[in-house]
Amino acid sequence: FMKENQAAFDVIITDSSDPVGPACVLFETPFYNAMHGSLREGGIVCTQGECVWLHVDLIRPLVKSIEPLFDTVEYAYCTIPSYPSGQIGFVIGMKGGGGKGCKVPLREPEEEVQKELKYYTPEIHQASFVLPAFAKRAIFGDERG
Repeated sequence: FMKENQAAFDVIITDSSDPVGPACVLFETPFYNAMHGSLREGGIVCTQGECVWLHVDLIRPLVKSIEPLFDTVEYAYCTIPSYPSGQIGFVIGMKGGGGKGCKVPLREPEEEVQKELKYYTPEIHQASFVLPAFAKRAIFGDERG
């Protein structure tokens, strides 16, 4: 599908199962290469990124393997009570974009829309990229603090 849709998408979101069995290919570099090719310049890929409390050993190799592909690679997380440890993470890669990344929202919901939202706020958006020190070091090494 992605080979037939080069430079076709602004955003690709992959909500896959865990990286075991048949789904392990969704956590490997060839899959990210295919997604990169399907993104337009400035496009974003967001994939299931496990949990820093349980799977940091899986997250770091994935992040390291895709850093050469994307101009920006980031890790974010949110709380989901039904998930192990109550968190799920997201590996986010941006093609182009001048290295800005996704940490700061480009726009905010209008006031009337924000009143209807149950979880999202611009502040929670930015906070989702703030990692505990152990996770930041384990995923990105010393280069990001």
